Amino acid sequence: MKFVLVNGSRPYPQTFCRLCCELIAGTSYLREIGTQLPYCDERCYSLQCEFAALMRESRARAVS
Repeated sequence: MKFVLVNGSRPYPQTFCRLCCELIAGTSYLREIGTQLPYCDERCYSLQCEFAALMRESRARAVS
């Protein structure tokens, strides 16, 4: 997990959370370092990481 916690700033232009699709309207949010994708909080980022891991496992099982 590599991310930046942005405090005291809103993303510009108007930005939506990658996972829950809610408008990021507060003054803090997470941005993943590698992809620069925004998340409204650590819960959404954590869930996205878990989902991505499950998808990788599923694909690995399908190939073997």
